[in-house]
Amino acid sequence: MWGIVPAAGRGSRIQPLAFSKELLPVGSRIDGGEERPCAVSEYLLERMIEAGADKICFVIAPGKSDILEYYGSDYGGAAATYVVQPQASGLCDAIFRALPLIGPDEPVLVGLPDTVWFPKDGFADLPEDGLSFLLFPVDHPEFFDAVVLDEQGAVREIQVKQADARTRWIWGAFKMTGRELRQLHALWLRRGRRDEYIGTLVNAWLAEGGRAVGVRSGLSYVDVGTLHGYRAAIGLLGDAASGTDAGAAAAARVATGWPAGRSFGAPIRDQ
Repeated sequence: MWGIVPAAGRGSRIQPLAFSKELLPVGSRIDGGEERPCAVSEYLLERMIEAGADKICFVIAPGKSDILEYYGSDYGGAAATYVVQPQASGLCDAIFRALPLIGPDEPVLVGLPDTVWFPKDGFADLPEDGLSFLLFPVDHPEFFDAVVLDEQGAVREIQVKQADARTRWIWGAFKMTGRELRQLHALWLRRGRRDEYIGTLVNAWLAEGGRAVGVRSGLSYVDVGTLHGYRAAIGLLGDAASGTDAGAAAAARVATGWPAGRSFGAPIRDQ
C-alpha cells in the first residue's frame, strides 16, 4: 500500500521559516522516558503506516531537500521514496507525480502533511475499493473543501473554499486504488491540467459518471499551515497529552518510529 505525501507547497501562509513547513515541531514522542519534539508530518505518516502503508512517496519541490534529509530512506518500517514537482502547480499535479510508481491494483492513501487529525485510525474506516474521503467537522468549512453527501453517503459535490458551503464536513484525507488514480489523471489531462484542487477534478469525475463516497468518522482536524492553526495544533496535542485519558494521551504522541535521515535513525542520547 502506498501513501502519497504532497509536500511541495511553498507554505506562504506561515512564512518566514528557515525550513519546510512539513517539519514544523508541533507534537512529540517519548524516548527513554523523555519527551522529544517531532515534525508535524510524522502524524500523517503514522496514520498511513497504521492503515497498512509500507511505501511512502514524498512529493517535494526542488528546494525542499530538508525533507529528504530528515526522513531518509524509511520511516516506521515503510520505505520512503521521493519525486519532484518542479514548480508549485497545485495538489492534483503533486499527487499525479507519484503515478509512475504505483500499480493499478495497489491501494493508495493521500493526506496533507501540514495537518493533525483524529481519530488516529481514521483511514481504517474507508472502504477497500473505489474513491473515498475521510470527513471531519469544522467551524469554518469555507476555508476548506466541503463535501456534500446524499443519504447513502455518496459524494454529490465538493465545494472548494466556498463562502456559503452547505455542510461543515470537509475532507481531510482520501483513499483509492492505483486504477482510480490513473482514471483521475486521464480526466485531468483531458481537462487541460486546469484543476489545481482535487475537489474540482472530483466534481468533473462525478459529472462523467464516476463515484466517490464520504465517511463522516473524523473527530477533529487542524491545518497547521497558518499561525492560528499552528497554535491550535499545539493546544490540541498538548491538552490530549496532559489529560487523564490514557488512550488520548498515547494518541497525541507519535510512536511509530524515528525518521531515518541524518542521525535520526535511532533514538538520540545526549552526551
